[in-house]
Formats: sequence, C-alpha cells, structure tokens
Amino acid sequence: MIERYADHAANERTFLAWVRTVVAIEGFGLVAARIGDTTARGWSEAVMLAAGALVIGLAFLRMRWIRRRIDASETVEDGAIPADAFLLLLILALFGLIGAFAVHVG
Repeated sequence: MIERYADHAANERTFLAWVRTVVAIEGFGLVAARIGDTTARGWSEAVMLAAGALVIGLAFLRMRWIRRRIDASETVEDGAIPADAFLLLLILALFGLIGAFAVHVG
C-alpha cells in the first residue's frame, strides 16, 4: 500500500477536476461558436486553447509540488506553502480562459 494514499488520491482528484473544468469550458466554447450565427475569430480559438493549456500546465505543476510535500517527512507551516501561489496563478489563468471563451462566442 502506498504511504499517505488518501492524500495522494485527493491530490490527483483535484488535478483531474481542473482538467475536467478546462475540457468543459473549451468544449462548450467550441460548440457554442459552431452553433451561433456569427463566425468565431480564428485567433480567439488559439487564445482559448492556449489559456486552457496554461491552466492544465499550472494544475500539473501544483499537483507535482503537493505530491512532493505529501512524501516529505517534515511538516510545513501553513503560511510557508507556495502551493497557494500556484492556486492563485491557476485561478487567474482560468479567468483568462473564461475571458477567451467570452470573446470566442461573442
């Protein structure tokens, strides 16, 4: 059995939730643009896909960092965790993705 399996599983589920969010937003954006009367701008698709890739990349980096922290034997104070910075970057990138989605379908 893997040590701290529950923590590792929760970390992986969080990463997969970020991936599902990106896939849902991008998929809905592409479908909505195809159904609408107007043609979507080509650059907006590229921006939307790049923002989605950024969100997934940041989520992956955060997952890897949390995995190393789970495996480490020493404890870390709550205020000393840069995972919060990763989370802030993730949220900002997600807002960028949603903004690109709005431009894409608008």
